[in-house]
Amino acid sequence: MTVPIPADGPGEVLISVRGGSEAYAAWADHPVGRNLRVIVVECVSARSVIVEPFPA
Repeated sequence: MTVPIPADGPGEVLISVRGGSEAYAAWADHPVGRNLRVIVVECVSARSVIVEPFPA
């Protein structure tokens, strides 16, 4: 994750795509801190996703 996800707006995550990484706007039900692993649970648009923290 490159930009933390606040409670009221988007953050930014890096997603592995075609052998590289691409930045996507990301939303979550709860704030998610920087440099944490997340899992994509829904694709909102071509460049926006809903994420949850990756289970430890």
